[in-house]
Amino acid sequence: MTARRVIRAALTQTKNAYLDMPAKVEDLPSLSGKMNDIREANVAHNCDLIAAAAQHGARIICLGELCTAPYFALYTDPMWLAFAEDARSGPSIAAFRKTAQTHRIIVIVPIFEIDSGSGKRFNTAVIIDEHGEILGKYRKTHIPCGQNDRGSFHETFYYGASDGQLGESRANIAPNPYFPVFRTSIGNVGVAICYDRHFEGVMHSLKAGGAELCFSPAITFGKKSQQVWHQEFFVDAVRHGVFIGGSNRQGKEPPWTIEYFGESYFCGPQGLCPSLAAPQGLVMTDLDLSTLAEPDSAGWNLPRDIRYDIYSPRSRA
Repeated sequence: MTARRVIRAALTQTKNAYLDMPAKVEDLPSLSGKMNDIREANVAHNCDLIAAAAQHGARIICLGELCTAPYFALYTDPMWLAFAEDARSGPSIAAFRKTAQTHRIIVIVPIFEIDSGSGKRFNTAVIIDEHGEILGKYRKTHIPCGQNDRGSFHETFYYGASDGQLGESRANIAPNPYFPVFRTSIGNVGVAICYDRHFEGVMHSLKAGGAELCFSPAITFGKKSQQVWHQEFFVDAVRHGVFIGGSNRQGKEPPWTIEYFGESYFCGPQGLCPSLAAPQGLVMTDLDLSTLAEPDSAGWNLPRDIRYDIYSPRSRA
């Protein structure tokens, strides 16, 4: 009989915690000297959520995309470039490492990263284990720039797509450097940040790298995004035999009028995972990772029956 591997997992569902944002977009330049204050307010807020999740039994938590700042990519201003920090020695990472160690919980921390060697900037998730050690990082692979019914987004102004250079990732078990999978004390964990979720190869690559549980921290808004938010993760979870936790911001962040719809949740090969009672700002569930090794209840064997040979046929002369 297979031993059960039940773990409690958590997502944050929150927004910018810095309270002194200007009321008007044209007044945003007044924040240029307050980057550290903004960072500290959001780090403190998220550390409180980490502590609350751990107190409610969570073994792992994923924070929100760019969790240390408001979502500044709604417009372009070089002021925010100074917000980027090193993924190993930055001030946010130091605080989150201490919190993870104090509460004995694995923490996935999405930050605005600057590579100290190349000077390039990335949208990056840092994986910290329950001892406060950095297991590695994932850099967002697909970077959006566009406009929908609610507003515009200009992420390519601030950071580039992953270069596959992940530095020291001692816990990475995946062969593909663009899609690392980290061996943790609760299981094998992968990350796909926001826009990455729309691309068919992402969850496939994470599963091929050994992932059992994938997190997708996101900042998303708009009618179509909300319509497909649940379907995308559900289809990928069924198709690839993994658990997926998708987190989204919730509410409005002054001075912009964009409203993030939240609706964070977990799902797996059998569908939606029931949410547990949790403190405000958290979504939590219990996941039985041992079920991933069991036969599919539908009688399907997708890994056995997939036909890679016919998907990309060679061009005929």
